[in-house]
Amino acid sequence: MARIASASPTRRELLLRAGPASNPLTSSSRSSSPSATSSSSLRSENTQILGAHLSWGSSPVPQTKVLAHVPGWTIFDRLYIFKGVVYIVSDEPTKVPNVTHIYSKGLFIENGIEAQASRLPTDEDIQVISSKEAKTLFGTGAHRLDGVNYFINDPYQFVTHYYHWSAEMWFGFWRTYSSLDPTITHDGKTSLPPVRRLFFNHLDAYHWRDYASMNQWVIRSAFPSVIMEFKDDWRDRAEMGRPFVFDRVILADRSAAMLTYNFARFQRTASAAFGLPGSANWWMTMRNNAIQFTGLGPNTGGGTTSTPVITYISRQEWGRRMLIKEDHELLVEELYKLRDQYGFEVNVVAAEKMTRLEQIELAARTTIMMGVHGNGLTSLIWMKPTPRSTVMEFFYPGGFAFDYEYTTRALGMTHYGFWGNQYFTSPNLPKPQYVEGFQGNSIPLDGAMVARLCLERLSLTEEVDD
Repeated sequence: MARIASASPTRRELLLRAGPASNPLTSSSRSSSPSATSSSSLRSENTQILGAHLSWGSSPVPQTKVLAHVPGWTIFDRLYIFKGVVYIVSDEPTKVPNVTHIYSKGLFIENGIEAQASRLPTDEDIQVISSKEAKTLFGTGAHRLDGVNYFINDPYQFVTHYYHWSAEMWFGFWRTYSSLDPTITHDGKTSLPPVRRLFFNHLDAYHWRDYASMNQWVIRSAFPSVIMEFKDDWRDRAEMGRPFVFDRVILADRSAAMLTYNFARFQRTASAAFGLPGSANWWMTMRNNAIQFTGLGPNTGGGTTSTPVITYISRQEWGRRMLIKEDHELLVEELYKLRDQYGFEVNVVAAEKMTRLEQIELAARTTIMMGVHGNGLTSLIWMKPTPRSTVMEFFYPGGFAFDYEYTTRALGMTHYGFWGNQYFTSPNLPKPQYVEGFQGNSIPLDGAMVARLCLERLSLTEEVDD
């Protein structure tokens, strides 16, 4: 079987070609114009779909179609796998995105150019082949992986964490898939069919749950009947020596997403997916599915006329990244003053003491969420975006990370970062850095300033004086 090039470049050469910050909208990393494609369009003129088998007989092998692509996030129709290798079948290989922007070896993410080079794919991982080559390799048909599939080519390194799964892998996945339906409504209604399978080809069956037990809720609430496959299942399919074909698949790869311009800016793999078009209401489907799983209605969170809910997620008993004790107590005192004077609902909670149900229910009702940088703020993804919806994040002065700022802004809400008695918001943001004291237990905060900013955001006073 002929390969794409007569001489394969080294991994380092591939890395240098891709560049550390390739713009997802450039020719080497094109965004395909996505369009919703009905199941009937998956059939070619001389191809017959017979239940579990895609048979082409003496006809050409149906080619792979790229519906949407930015580095790290790609939607394919008719993507093939055979003996553990991913195959893109195309008679126009120059129109296929750079494979380093699609797939990797799925290794742990480590820093350094050698580590980056070691993750780049080879022909043992992914190949682009012609329909003639595919005919020789696959024979007269392939076994279907029907419906819509989500294929995560990552190790467990970032999967087993509430934030990295829900606000990166799930966030980026749905932002990518939802680009096929730019008409998602404010209440989350979409024409997109549900995902049928999740593929974790590098994970054991027990290595997808997070310590907070939130990943299960996120996945099961979105797609209650979803099937999950893991590396043993992937190995089974490879050892069978038979070709399989995805009807439709969203392929995610963290290492590939890290080659993008957006990742260089925000250090968030999901940010690459925002190079694709989409509805302003893109996340409401996932948000509403999760909160309806709790028994709440999709309109929970209200508009500008409902009673505001302020939620302070405290880390004071966590043992890491905590406010100075006196500053924490002053903040609580100031928030309770808002409650007593204006009738706001104020909740001071420790996420680790709440059930999953309680966390999602409270977040869904929250208007302003605040807390020290940490996993508890991940629940901001269940807030309802309104003109008043706000996240306030407390950092040690000089320190900053984009995790929750970018997530908040991607949902159309407002984020403020605090350094003691200073605050900042987009577009005037500091550079991300983990300064000494970032992880410590002496983070200063001006609680009175936080309370005044709450009033400003709720349109009850004039702009806060700096």
